[in-house]
Amino acid sequence: MNFENMNIWCWLIPALCGIICGILGYLIGKGSAKVIDNSTEISSLKASNSKLKADLDACNQKVIAASKVAPPSPSTNLGTSAASFAAGAATSSALEFNATAAKAAFGKNIKQDDLKIVEGIGPKIEGMFKDHGIKTWKALSEASLVECQKVLDTGGTRYKIHDPASWPMQAKMCYEGKWSELVKWQDEHKHGKL
Repeated sequence: MNFENMNIWCWLIPALCGIICGILGYLIGKGSAKVIDNSTEISSLKASNSKLKADLDACNQKVIAASKVAPPSPSTNLGTSAASFAAGAATSSALEFNATAAKAAFGKNIKQDDLKIVEGIGPKIEGMFKDHGIKTWKALSEASLVECQKVLDTGGTRYKIHDPASWPMQAKMCYEGKWSELVKWQDEHKHGKL
């Protein structure tokens, strides 16, 4: 009988030790775990992002409205300053690409109308835009957010993570040759990842 009592204790003592250690480990782990609540920061960033998107949409609407303004009729008597302004506007619509300035800003060779220089556009997305007739920086700069989203939607669900809100603005900087401004903007916005 003494041997049977000893056999029970051989099983009971390790089982009790295991249970006690498990409970202590759980309590110590639960007490030392710190829960970090980032919900306020996330909500403020979402609000900031929404405001930026609204501002961008408003700017895009102003650009569209300004481009739809009819040019003055030939019968209008233009003064010399107005005529020179109109001539300047005509030449500004055909801006020349300066590869040297682009290389100086980015530190690498940039090809004219390379949509991949716009942060967030890779080779596949560039191909999708070109398939939809948006082949130049100027064309992308004139595209609305809705048009850009429609192009992305044709690629399926894997392109839903992309946000094209800043793409027309970045393309406009490319088209206008504002390379240092584009690099600065991309750096400030963590290369498109707000």
